[in-house]
Amino acid sequence: MIVLASASTTFEHAASGSLILAIPVAFLAGLVSFLSPCVLPLVPAYLSYITGLSAADLADGSHRLSDGPGAALAAAAQPSPRWRHGRVLVGSILFVAGFSSVFILFGAFFGAAGAHLDQHATLVDRIAGAVAIVMGLAFMGWLPGFQREWRFHRLPMLGIAGAPLLGLAFGVGWTPCTGPTLGVVLSLAGDPNTATAGRGALLTAVYCAGLGLPFIVAGLAFRKALGAFAVVKRHYALVVRGGGLLLVTVGVLLVTGEWATLSNHVRDWFPAYTAPV
Repeated sequence: MIVLASASTTFEHAASGSLILAIPVAFLAGLVSFLSPCVLPLVPAYLSYITGLSAADLADGSHRLSDGPGAALAAAAQPSPRWRHGRVLVGSILFVAGFSSVFILFGAFFGAAGAHLDQHATLVDRIAGAVAIVMGLAFMGWLPGFQREWRFHRLPMLGIAGAPLLGLAFGVGWTPCTGPTLGVVLSLAGDPNTATAGRGALLTAVYCAGLGLPFIVAGLAFRKALGAFAVVKRHYALVVRGGGLLLVTVGVLLVTGEWATLSNHVRDWFPAYTAPV
């Protein structure tokens, strides 16, 4: 009975207006992280590291073999497109799983901690909102001191076996880089009004989906992705301002208490699940 009651409470929290609002924010935060100037430019390099394939191989055989006596034999020795795609898919998923495990642990921790602060919910929301505003301003580059990042600029060609470890390194070493967007998601995960470890893990998992799914797609459609990256790079200012505005908006809603008000309205639109007696 205790287990059923706990499961029912968790489900009701999952159906709450706060979570309905927080899920799209978390996904957009992950997507903004992927498109940010400190992640997007290095995606091709990371894809090479985790697959052991060159850029030409990732582009699905953009290099061509010359016609000659040994051309047929050399062509037979080349890996097939299906083999390349399979290797990219597996390596990308393992890499995403590596950094997701780090971020989801962060989310579960913040969710569990927030559950014990329900008596100070208003104060915690205001502090979290202030942090979100600072993170948003930092993301837009208005606070240069927060732009510092620790990341790995030279990495060995690890291949698929090392993809999860590289993902873990990304999750830990790039936290200062993804900090502004991840920080807002963790603030929502630790909201004392609805916080649980499961809710925190869910929100950070959604954040990881926003960050990780484009990475996987970029690997599977590498040549097209390079063209898309070039377009995004030409509009970095728009991406940065839009992402920063999202973070600041969430922060203002938390500080003013309007996040809770908006959550209640959403909950009225989507009534929470009530477990049968």
